[in-house]
Amino acid sequence: MVAAVVLVVLALVAALGIADVQPPSARPASIAAGEFSAARAFEHVGRMGQEVHVTGSPAADRVRQYIIDTLTGYGLKPEVQDTVGVNAGKFGDGGMAHVRNVVAVLPGTGSTGQVVLMAHYDSVQVSFGANDDGAGTSTLLEVARALTQGGGAKPRNDIVFVFTDAEEACLCGAEAFVSRHPLGQRQSVVLNFEARGSSGPAVMFQTSEGNADLIDVYARTPHPVGTSLAVEVYRLLSNDTDFTPFLAQTRFTGLNTAYIDGSSVYHSPFDRPSTMNRASLQHHGDNALALAREFGRADLPPLMRPASGDAVYFPFAGLLVRYPAALTWPLAILALLAVAALTLLARRRGLTSVPRTLAGLGLALVPLIAVAVAAQLLWTVLVAIRPGYGELLDPARPTWFRFGVVALAAAVLLGWYALSRRRIGPVPLATGALGLLAVLGALFAAAIPGGSYLVAVPALVGSVAGIAALYARHPLVKVGLLTLGAAVATLVLAPTVALFFPALGLATGAAPALFAMLLGLAALPAVEPLFRATTAPRHRRLGSAPAVAALVVALVCTTTGMVADNWDEGHPEPTHLMYALDRDTGTAEWVSLEQSPGAWTSAYVHGHQQLNRQFPVLPAGELSVGPAEAANLPAPEATILSDETAGDRRTLHLRIASKRDVRFLSFYGEVGDHRVVSATVEGRSATTYIEDQDRFGVVFHGPPTAGLDVTLVLSGTGAYKLRLVDGSDGLTSLPGFTPRPPTVGVFGSHSSELLAVAATQTL
Repeated sequence: MVAAVVLVVLALVAALGIADVQPPSARPASIAAGEFSAARAFEHVGRMGQEVHVTGSPAADRVRQYIIDTLTGYGLKPEVQDTVGVNAGKFGDGGMAHVRNVVAVLPGTGSTGQVVLMAHYDSVQVSFGANDDGAGTSTLLEVARALTQGGGAKPRNDIVFVFTDAEEACLCGAEAFVSRHPLGQRQSVVLNFEARGSSGPAVMFQTSEGNADLIDVYARTPHPVGTSLAVEVYRLLSNDTDFTPFLAQTRFTGLNTAYIDGSSVYHSPFDRPSTMNRASLQHHGDNALALAREFGRADLPPLMRPASGDAVYFPFAGLLVRYPAALTWPLAILALLAVAALTLLARRRGLTSVPRTLAGLGLALVPLIAVAVAAQLLWTVLVAIRPGYGELLDPARPTWFRFGVVALAAAVLLGWYALSRRRIGPVPLATGALGLLAVLGALFAAAIPGGSYLVAVPALVGSVAGIAALYARHPLVKVGLLTLGAAVATLVLAPTVALFFPALGLATGAAPALFAMLLGLAALPAVEPLFRATTAPRHRRLGSAPAVAALVVALVCTTTGMVADNWDEGHPEPTHLMYALDRDTGTAEWVSLEQSPGAWTSAYVHGHQQLNRQFPVLPAGELSVGPAEAANLPAPEATILSDETAGDRRTLHLRIASKRDVRFLSFYGEVGDHRVVSATVEGRSATTYIEDQDRFGVVFHGPPTAGLDVTLVLSGTGAYKLRLVDGSDGLTSLPGFTPRPPTVGVFGSHSSELLAVAATQTL
């Protein structure tokens, strides 16, 4: 009975903690004009998400004009920044684009600086972009309406609305604003709004360095959801958004927010208005409007400079707890001291010894490792059963699977505990587990300071609760104190588990499973009443019953997930296919990035080949390929406008053009060739060497119909070979292509449905 009550209490605490980080209910269009309405914002989503609007397309022109007309209707004076942008991501891939950013300024009444609100309006080539980034774009439009027509005080500071182009292609619109627009030269607080899915809370997942002052402002939003751990993790990843070019400049500080659940629609044809969760849009908008007002009335100069340090922050009982990063080490040391004190006090009562607690600490590593392996094995099995999952971060309906992973973590914990408690003892295992958390707190303080709280706080509070329980006389008081310690750990860790499932997906299910296991280790005293006293005779069936029950729950949840997430017309199996035509050889290939091609894709590809030398827009490594009929399509061509030699330098002025209507136009030197000294494309300096490909190369998105104006300065006067590749979208007109059946869909990637034509030209 005690075990049942304690587990129910902790389950309720976990549910409350998770509920605190869920988005608020969507508000109707009838609410006050000064408030954010998801219903009003969704009208913009419906207008902009009607068609695929990739950079440079007529559809993108229509979306851009809608944004301009809407802002003009609010009394603003939008302008279009028409220029060329260069990739400013963490990895140089030679990306460039002709961009058309929309910029509008709401002048402040007594400005101390400017606040930039930013979202991108382009989509990828197979997506309608309703969420990515119709969510951010519609949020900015509704915020602009509320600030201009909602009544109330006007912002003190200038509010700059920036709708960027070519984010999906190369972050080129943001780079162009930062490097070439007058407003991009000013110190600013920058707020970027994104979506990598269709639902979930709007998580503030990235900040500029020295974020303490910004976090204080963010904590005053209606629904602050974010953790300093997420910031630490994102800084280690290769992912980029339009926020990246701003982070590279010291004149900007800011925050980056996105909702990220429902990732199966990300970059896919199912990113339509109908898939958007309007509660997520409401969360985006509530916080965006609050931030615009908070920063709009603040004294901006201190906020436009990095603070003395980062803040540690996390959701806890409906609040955003935050404290200076300078307290990270003191807190970690306090946790270590508290565990040591608990161990020594328990030793005095004969409940443990230092060697047994150390043994418990070492043994606590076993379930951590085991659950990570088990979670990844589970995903491997799911992919083996359903190969289409291999192309996804998460299934389309992931809820049951997530419950299954949590139940699997419980099974591992309970099985490990049942096998260890009689030999080591419950108290040594509990103190050892807290000791492991405290040690991890110190390690995190050194490596990822913003994540140390995850383990240091549960270790500290759990140890204090344990010490108090040692001095409590009544058994129920002891249980209450230990449950209180476990409840604090639950409030800290349960929201993290909930947030990291969509962030990393079941494909990286080891991460949320590890957080769930850390929670289990912190709550070991709550687990103990499930078992017979160690002084009672061993009963193998009763001892294994909790672990078996949790394992059964894991199997039931996973099986239910497989049944519920079957492929259908609303959630088709994702597949990848593209067509590559080499005009040099007159041959063509069907190409797929699927590691284990499904039944539909296997009709086109049945071998493996490396193609990134011939088609550098493709990734390196073995790709799934199959022979295709060569279509009668022309290759791009380079025309020499001038050719001058001075000493050992040769300067080529070229016009590189496609003879088709294409999304991108690219050109590359030979692999291993370092002859390009400088390159200018459409007036902008281009990268002269792509490290990953060991060659010179440029990918230009949205190229002009007349072609690209290119100047290359080469070392040496000999002939130079260029590999020219252009790309358009759509395979339906190709010989041998059969349209997909309703239950087969398109995987969201930048090369899905790509039709690439390549040729080599010697200059």
